[in-house]
Amino acid sequence: MASIFRRLASTPFLRAQLRTLIRAGQTFFFVHLFWEHFYCVGVTTGASMLPTINIAGDWIVISKLYSRGRGIGVGDMVSYVRPVDGPGMHVSKRIIGMPGDWVVVDPERGDEMIKVPPGHCWTTGDNLPFSNDSRHYGPVPLALIRGKVIARFKPMPKFFENGLKDIED
Repeated sequence: MASIFRRLASTPFLRAQLRTLIRAGQTFFFVHLFWEHFYCVGVTTGASMLPTINIAGDWIVISKLYSRGRGIGVGDMVSYVRPVDGPGMHVSKRIIGMPGDWVVVDPERGDEMIKVPPGHCWTTGDNLPFSNDSRHYGPVPLALIRGKVIARFKPMPKFFENGLKDIED
């Protein structure tokens, strides 16, 4: 077996092909790691996040450094697996409550409040009448969070920040 590789490696054409194949494998491996553990890009559809994100055609950048709820807070926009649809449906919503916070279940229908349980967060869309969110399926487990939406780069580039500000004395 080793003699076959020696013969293949001794041919300049095959040596170049082998080198190209190894570089392609390394590139694929790097891109896969980057996409799975650092950043990914997704296209958006739906009116739930208007006016922050358009109904269709916006491309967003998701930082996976915030996956499973690491480092997120109230006011951040996150991407997560919707708990009622299984692993195929990803949504982007804004966090309204973190574990231990009291939140109004549905501000359009009354003032009923619940306490967000440990290991969960409460999410809503920016456009409440057109959003299917925690008001419909309850608190979202932090383990379902894929990452934090940090930017929109198409059609008009825009970086997102947590818009909440501390109260000045």
